[in-house]
Amino acid sequence: MGKLSSILSGIVAVLVLVGGSAIFIVDEREQAILFQLGEVVDVKTSPGLYFKIPVAQNVRYFDSRILTLDTEEPERFITSEKKNVLVDFFVKWRIVDVKQYYISVRGDEALARTRLVQTVNSSMRDEFGNRTVHEVVSGERDRIMEIMRQKANVDAKKIGVEVVDVRLKRVDLPQEVSDSVYRRMEAERKRVANELRSTGAAEAEKIRADADRQREVILAEAYRDAQKIMGEGDGQAAATYAGTFEKNPEFYAFYRSLEAYKNSFKEKGDILVLEPNSEFFKYLNSAGSKNNAVSKK
Repeated sequence: MGKLSSILSGIVAVLVLVGGSAIFIVDEREQAILFQLGEVVDVKTSPGLYFKIPVAQNVRYFDSRILTLDTEEPERFITSEKKNVLVDFFVKWRIVDVKQYYISVRGDEALARTRLVQTVNSSMRDEFGNRTVHEVVSGERDRIMEIMRQKANVDAKKIGVEVVDVRLKRVDLPQEVSDSVYRRMEAERKRVANELRSTGAAEAEKIRADADRQREVILAEAYRDAQKIMGEGDGQAAATYAGTFEKNPEFYAFYRSLEAYKNSFKEKGDILVLEPNSEFFKYLNSAGSKNNAVSKK
């Protein structure tokens, strides 16, 4: 009885072992190829639980997620201007036909990466060779990336993969070219700055000339208006004097003499050399005569 139990236990163990080797699982991140004696007999692209013939069949798994191919060193390309540029880029890709992928590159990811780099480099060399430095740096950068993706994807399908995206991380000039470009840019900026300064100086001179012209016009108009007002005032004063003279000629003559005395003796050091009986001293002499007459009385 004990011997029978041992035999049964062994049989169960063998069945469990055989049953376990007959089952394989594919999760959502994988694809699988089922081989029988080295030949591809089935491809599993959907996640789930599958069966295989133990010993006779084996399974190989492949990543179905989007993978990244990133260059370690910038690649050198020549533009249409025969100038070298250093380009750093990366590629997003994934396996879409796992059987073709296995047949083309034996399922070796390193071989697939090498093939993609060669394809992208070839398309990039063509695109950069037809464009200037300005176009590849900024002007048509997005268009270049899309064209490279399309070209690379055509070749990538031959090995069962899809190129999802191609991105230029950096496009630089070599150091010796960069120095020359920076010097040329600096000279160009200085030329523009000098041109702006010259334009500004000309505009400033124009504004100053216009301001001076307006100043002269304003002063001339003010002088004209002042002379007009002064003339009107003199006319009114003359009319007033004339009216006063007509009413009392003697008082008008006396007032004018007083004005003449005031204007003649403004300062203490003013001196007039005149005869005492001059007409200029008419009212002063008459005032002195009246005072003497009053004193005698």
